[in-house]
Amino acid sequence: MKLIGRNGTGERPAASSTTDSDTGARRARRPGGSLPAQRITAGGRLAASGYGPDSLVHLTADQVVATASARDLLESDDGADSFETALAAREQAALEARHRGSADAGDPGAASQLGALLLRRGDLQDAEPYLRTAAAAGLRAAANNLGVLLHQQGHRAEAGQWWRQAAVAGSAPAAHALGLQLRDQGEEEAAEYWLHFAAEQGHPLGAYALGDLMEHRRDVRAERWFKAAADTGHREAAYRLARMREAAGDKDTAETWYRTAAARSHARAALRLGVLLEARGDLDEAARWYRQSAQNGEARAACALGFLLRDAGDPTAAAEWWQEAAEAGDAAAANALGALHAGRGEDAVAERWYRAALDAGDHNGAFNLGLLCAGVGRDTQAEQWYRRAAYAGHREACNALAVMLLQRGDEFGAEPWFSKAAEAGSVDGAFNLGVLHAGRGETRQAQEWYARAAAEGHGEAALQLAVVQEQRGNLAGALDRYRQAAEGGSAEGAFRLASLLDRRGDADADAEHWYAVAADAGHLRAQVRMGVRAAERGALQIAESWYRRAAEGGSRSAAFNLGLLLARQDSEAEAMLWYTRAADAGHGRAALRLALLALRRGETVQAENWCKRATEYGPAEVAERAGRLLEAMTAELSA
Repeated sequence: MKLIGRNGTGERPAASSTTDSDTGARRARRPGGSLPAQRITAGGRLAASGYGPDSLVHLTADQVVATASARDLLESDDGADSFETALAAREQAALEARHRGSADAGDPGAASQLGALLLRRGDLQDAEPYLRTAAAAGLRAAANNLGVLLHQQGHRAEAGQWWRQAAVAGSAPAAHALGLQLRDQGEEEAAEYWLHFAAEQGHPLGAYALGDLMEHRRDVRAERWFKAAADTGHREAAYRLARMREAAGDKDTAETWYRTAAARSHARAALRLGVLLEARGDLDEAARWYRQSAQNGEARAACALGFLLRDAGDPTAAAEWWQEAAEAGDAAAANALGALHAGRGEDAVAERWYRAALDAGDHNGAFNLGLLCAGVGRDTQAEQWYRRAAYAGHREACNALAVMLLQRGDEFGAEPWFSKAAEAGSVDGAFNLGVLHAGRGETRQAQEWYARAAAEGHGEAALQLAVVQEQRGNLAGALDRYRQAAEGGSAEGAFRLASLLDRRGDADADAEHWYAVAADAGHLRAQVRMGVRAAERGALQIAESWYRRAAEGGSRSAAFNLGLLLARQDSEAEAMLWYTRAADAGHGRAALRLALLALRRGETVQAENWCKRATEYGPAEVAERAGRLLEAMTAELSA
């Protein structure tokens, strides 16, 4: 049984602003780019601060100017940058002073501008009277921004009233904010109306929120609005659109939108893009996106990158990424670290990581702890861990527990766990259940479970089905099942397939292929067969190589054949060693050959002993020849 390893999201938030101006919506943009800024929570929804500005300057212009003179700033290490900062602060202070003077003189437009400036800076108490004055005068920007301010103060009901006033007057940011508030209150129809109003005016956050609402309601129009937001640079909308296209089977379009979102540092999009690229074999590019995603805090990407590095032959680098992911709570990475240390024999460290995986909610950790304990003979603890994982529904733990119970004779206790494993989709569980029924003589039930396992690619199950077909004389059916077994990794299946093809005599190349597959997998009879076929075509070196491999693996036939081959090559001394090994393993022909060689050397006692053993080992013709030889020796000695 193999260790199970490879099975929170989040992303770096960007600043957002929904304050309005007298001429329409004003959205904060990233420096040097054209992407609307946004702030998305880990769950994919707009953060609560999406109702208003979240990038506010808390240092006033007067404070900046008071800290240092322009001359002092010019002489600092920052030089020109500090001078520009001070200059901008002075210009901002002058602008604020002009707005304040006009607002105090009764100009509602200036009051609106001043209120927005103070709101952005976080001076809510100072901003509120100016915004109220401007909103009362009918300025929609002021009404929207007053809603933002009141919402930040916790006065949501009044905020909604001002947003509604601004939205009715045509403010897209206000319609967006009002729509979100109505959605959160459960008034989805009203929310859809106002979000649709904002989206139709080109408000990207409104389009995204509308798509989010529609997707929640399984409305197919969600994709249209996600695309509208994504086209303006909304990275979460691009990600959600990609997920929808991937779910629909359109991986090409999904990849395009994943790339769009990932290029804007969307961690989950970079992860999904890496998964798509890895699936089609673009491992280098997949690794680059996994790395970017991991660096942006996506633990699953760090785990996936670890597996890529391990498969590329760099377990040290893999362990570093797995550890980063595991420490961030990724259970698959913790399991992978456990398996890595277990493979090095560092059981204590492996156990610690498996426990970490279990603590993170992954019952693979309990199963792997069971494997770890079973591997060092701690059977009682292994059973406890298997049971814990099995009761949690881990199918391979069910199978492992059943095997453990069956091995100690508890067939009654094993059967329900085999059944649970098989019903949950464990191929080994289905096969073992077949073995259990076969052992009771319940052939029909056994064949059903073997067929179920074979349908999932279990080679040994297909082999059992093939043997029954061959016994029934259905050679065509047996051939198909043997081929299925061979393709499923069964060395015995490959050997029997080759033998059946060999007997038919019309597929020599195919037979040779499957003999080689079985031989390479360590099947001794297949190795002997490869040696015989090589010898028949005069490739004695190849034959010797196969015979040696099989003989060293314990094949007495291979040892005898190797002895014959060496004897023909005048290596009589080594040939005697292999004859002896074969005879000691019960090979009758090897014993008879040793008897003849001993008799030739005049060693009659040894010859007599080998003849007796040859008679005992057989087969019949060998026993008959050995008996005649023994009689002749006895008669000669009597004479």
